[in-house]
Amino acid sequence: MPTTIDTLASLGLALGLAAACGFRVFVPLLVVSLGARFGYVPLAQGWQWMGSTPATLAFAGATLFEVLGYYIPWVDHLLDTIATPAAVVAGIVTSASVLADLPPLIRWTAVIIGGGGIAALVQGSTVSLRAASGATTAGLGNPVVATAELAGSSATSLAAVFFPLFVLVALAVGIALAFVALRRLARRRPAAGPPPAAAGR
Repeated sequence: MPTTIDTLASLGLALGLAAACGFRVFVPLLVVSLGARFGYVPLAQGWQWMGSTPATLAFAGATLFEVLGYYIPWVDHLLDTIATPAAVVAGIVTSASVLADLPPLIRWTAVIIGGGGIAALVQGSTVSLRAASGATTAGLGNPVVATAELAGSSATSLAAVFFPLFVLVALAVGIALAFVALRRLARRRPAAGPPPAAAGR
């Protein structure tokens, strides 16, 4: 019977990996595969194939293509067009592969809403940042953004594996701060003025 700490650590691992999918789709999948092979990542029942040699090689090849693609003009734009749905799918897959010993309803709620939602949120932020970089630097700053995204995905994936409770707390704090920032932004919006007076009055 898993303890509360075990359950929280499992959630931290799952959601941390999902967040990392928002930076790079295949880096967290490769980390899960390698972690499973070396005994650092426990896979849920039915997901043991992710630790197999063919899966590791496939994820490694896809990771290499994705990483290099973001340094090639036009290819990075093509990747951006498919990155958001791919990140959501990857977030769901990584979450499902490491979440175990939970009631099915709680597990799949965490997988779909938590894993998929966090991956989409992070991915949306990176797309906005890349668009801003492209507009202000004519694409010259995109390699810097690509490097930062790769570092973010790698660091988040490794932190989720080795420090899942810390990652869970960090995600909770980040979501809370984002919620507060959005509320403040909404309050600062100017109120709509009165409707224009009717003609002839």
